[in-house]
Amino acid sequence: MRRLRRLRVVTRRERRRGRRYQPHFQLNQIGVTSLAALCAVLLLGVLSLWSGQVLIAAPLGASCVLLFGYPATPLAQPRNIVLGNVLGALVGVALVSVAGQGPVVLALAVALTIVLCQQLRCLHPPAGGMAFLAVYLKVGSGFLLFPVLSGSVLLVLLAWGFSRWVPGAQPYPRHWL
Repeated sequence: MRRLRRLRVVTRRERRRGRRYQPHFQLNQIGVTSLAALCAVLLLGVLSLWSGQVLIAAPLGASCVLLFGYPATPLAQPRNIVLGNVLGALVGVALVSVAGQGPVVLALAVALTIVLCQQLRCLHPPAGGMAFLAVYLKVGSGFLLFPVLSGSVLLVLLAWGFSRWVPGAQPYPRHWL
């Protein structure tokens, strides 16, 4: 009984700590941001079909979570989105051309992406996914332009326009470079 009471006390304390630390979102914000992400990914998909160029990759969906879900974070600023994703893809493409595929190359791609992004102050969590994807799919250098650079720039422009034109949207970006 005593252990159970202690467990409840610890659980309550941790929940309070988490509530203070985690951002709180109003219901209207949740609706607006999820609609924005839906539109952005849908637009990238439609543009991909229309143009014949691949403009979308899984890590760009993760970028949408930051761009539309929490645009005030430093990890969602244009510099981080574009440069982080491009660096991740570049590392992945370079490692594939030098070392091929494999678990060690996957791990090295993600680790090098983190190091470079931290050094260049453009940390963006989906960039690690971009490096992983580049190695896993064994992509060529064309991956850098389509979908990585083009998709990242389009997402940033969509987030910027969305923040200007949709009532209730959070301001974006906090800075461009």
